[in-house]
Amino acid sequence: MPRVADHDARHGQITDAVQRLIVRDGLSAVTVARTAAEAGMSVGLVQHYFTAKDEMLLATFTRVNARFTARVDALVNRGEAEGRTIAAMLRQALAELVPLDDARRAEFLVRLAFADRAAHHARLAAVQRETLAGIRARVARAIENGTACGEVAREVDATGQALRIVACAEGLALHTHIDPDGTPEPAVLAALDDRIDRVFTGTCRRARRRAGD
Repeated sequence: MPRVADHDARHGQITDAVQRLIVRDGLSAVTVARTAAEAGMSVGLVQHYFTAKDEMLLATFTRVNARFTARVDALVNRGEAEGRTIAAMLRQALAELVPLDDARRAEFLVRLAFADRAAHHARLAAVQRETLAGIRARVARAIENGTACGEVAREVDATGQALRIVACAEGLALHTHIDPDGTPEPAVLAALDDRIDRVFTGTCRRARRRAGD
């Protein structure tokens, strides 16, 4: 167990170093040597875990996505415990993709760097497609759950609307990165609400029952 824990800790040190380099100096700064210096370890130790830039970038991208997923899971668990609507939980979850604070900005820059690299590397492009498909699938499930509880009309195409909602969130993320002053948080959240409210037009049956108690 200690050996596994040590491996995970070293792996995390390296990917955190890659993220800091991307945020501070851009993707071009990510080399094995500079990553080793940033992580405070030897080049040989970094090469024990990663032999190439793409491997380090993929691991960092995966770590960023894991953090995003963990936050969304926590939001959903808390929202369900508090009796929040699916629409409200979806809005909160998608806002985690938008660089509205330093932590989300750092993660966005990693995703942006990965997208740039993936444009010319088939293996990374496949991972990027799989990741995006996973996000869309999760949003589609939220819409289907909304249909089951009455928040979404039965005729709504969950897959098609998930594509539109995720595209809106991704577009807001890019706009916020390019022009943060022109996309303040209230405007971003209002735009998400506008897109989501076009799909979630009903009231959850559980909420109606609670209101009638």
